[in-house]
Amino acid sequence: MSPGSGNVGRVNSGASTDARAALSRLSGPAVDWRRLAPTRAERVLPTPRRSAVLMLFGAADGSPTTGPVAPDDSAVLLLRRSAGLRHHPGQIGFPGGGLEPGDTGPAAAAVREAVEETGVDPSGIELFTPLPELPLAVSNHIVTPVPAWWQHPSPVHAVDAAETQEVFLAPVAALLDPDNRRSVEQVRGMRIPRMPAFELDGRLIWGFTGVLLSGLFDTLGWTRDWDETRLAEPDA
Repeated sequence: MSPGSGNVGRVNSGASTDARAALSRLSGPAVDWRRLAPTRAERVLPTPRRSAVLMLFGAADGSPTTGPVAPDDSAVLLLRRSAGLRHHPGQIGFPGGGLEPGDTGPAAAAVREAVEETGVDPSGIELFTPLPELPLAVSNHIVTPVPAWWQHPSPVHAVDAAETQEVFLAPVAALLDPDNRRSVEQVRGMRIPRMPAFELDGRLIWGFTGVLLSGLFDTLGWTRDWDETRLAEPDA
């Protein structure tokens, strides 16, 4: 499915029954953001800042994993940004941020930021190959998504209330449920290109994060048929 195309997502009959194995097999050529997320083919300024986000999946029950975990039994770590931030206030996203001089690359930056934002223990994280970068023109960033598996979950929380309002696990089964899928095409009364979103427990996951999740699920073959004409309008 291409978000904004008006089509319904199709399930890949070859979808893996092991979430970790599926994430570990992802590679750059398998993820074409221009096809999966045409509305994100945005222009940034000549000197964008490079950033990375950690797409950390693990068992939905928070247990350590030694064997296969079905996609429906997994969850992904998300956070809600503080309402006082300049960029994307109050929005839900992945842990992450800009690359710093001491970072060895996007994966290192994504983990460092995740530790700073959520207090996650990095020793329990298994990193996989970073995915192709994607522009985020509104804040002039080029973002590299880094998929990972939470082998040994640890307690997490909003470390700095000035930056993070809450940290939570979003069950993949709920994200894939067609009843929880939405499209966003209007923000604060202004029309925007249609993009995918998810509505869970009163939280609306949209924008850059919604695009990444939707594109990832499409690539992995986990997407279930859903009605793209069901709309939601963000209040942040």
